[in-house]
Amino acid sequence: MAAPYASDPATARGRLYPEEESTFRSPFQRDRDRIIHASAFRRLKHKTQVFIEHEGDYFRTRLTHSIEVAQVARTIAGALDLDSELTEAVALAHDLGHPPFGHTGEDALNALMVPYGGFDHNAQAIRIVTSLERHYAEWDGLNLTWETLEGIAKHNGPVSDPIPYALAEYNTRHDLELHTHASAEAQVAALSDDIAYNHHDLHDGLRAELFSTDELAELPILHDCFAEVDRKYPGLNYYRRRHEALRRFFGILVEDVIVVGRRNLADFDPRSVTDIRMAGRMMVQFTPALWSDLKVLRDFLFHRMYRAPAVIEMRREVTGVIHDLFPLFMANPQDLPKQWRKDVAEADTEIALARIVCDYISGMTDRFAIQEHARLTGSDIVERTRVTT
Repeated sequence: MAAPYASDPATARGRLYPEEESTFRSPFQRDRDRIIHASAFRRLKHKTQVFIEHEGDYFRTRLTHSIEVAQVARTIAGALDLDSELTEAVALAHDLGHPPFGHTGEDALNALMVPYGGFDHNAQAIRIVTSLERHYAEWDGLNLTWETLEGIAKHNGPVSDPIPYALAEYNTRHDLELHTHASAEAQVAALSDDIAYNHHDLHDGLRAELFSTDELAELPILHDCFAEVDRKYPGLNYYRRRHEALRRFFGILVEDVIVVGRRNLADFDPRSVTDIRMAGRMMVQFTPALWSDLKVLRDFLFHRMYRAPAVIEMRREVTGVIHDLFPLFMANPQDLPKQWRKDVAEADTEIALARIVCDYISGMTDRFAIQEHARLTGSDIVERTRVTT
């Protein structure tokens, strides 16, 4: 049975464009399904987290990451008696706005877009689901419910000034109450994102041999995980040992969020989802002690993985790809695909054109951005980095 503070699909605030609801699916289920069938969701298959796609088949992509986040989010939502479909919809959509090459691509696009309002991946996700997905006869976007849009926009907390342009633009038409917290379901999606990337970045860093299992075994939380595995399975081989330890680490994070969420909700005693939004603080959190330990782990990953020499070199290369493509398309918008040219023809300012170019580049996968860069400049970064590394 859903808690009184859970989002209720029967009383959802509706969609920007009214439509008949499904006989068999709740509004939040339809949102989830529309997200899964969106073109932007499929493209996440070839957008990476830290490593670039050609560097290996086993590293996480934005798609596998989003699926992992959704799995964690459904588990936590169920334990907290929340609406699992809304939680899953927000979890699956949370990375739709990421450009190619992960946060490196976002940094590059944001720098280029400073004169035109900047770039933010959360705001871009709203732009995708409200405008850039153009498949339906009666509207642009996916026409998602207010609750799902709110969750995508502010799952990390209230949005403060200056509001990213893509989000501000939509908010003038459909007020998402950006100054408040999101629903508990969206807060669960946000913490599930933290859990998933803390877990899989350790996996990916080990696979890339940027650090060793022995080094991880000395870090907070992980030390006890490895010790438990060694007590229970003495002599376990290298791969199974690290997998057993990391899955225990994963479980600790999930259980911590559930325990804290239950305690916060019991103490605050919200009687409605509105109480959650107006609480002035997040209901779904880690314990302070675990959060402190995670900071140590994140610092380790920052220096040993995100700033590893090979990663830094690839960051430099892919930043160059974005910095080359943007001015090329600004100067030659006719090189954009046919379906984008109507927007270009209607762009009456440099800012409008820049946003179209930004939308196009941010929608690229890693492989397509590299291919387009090679086609337009004659420079192949894949071959170049293979030679240098």
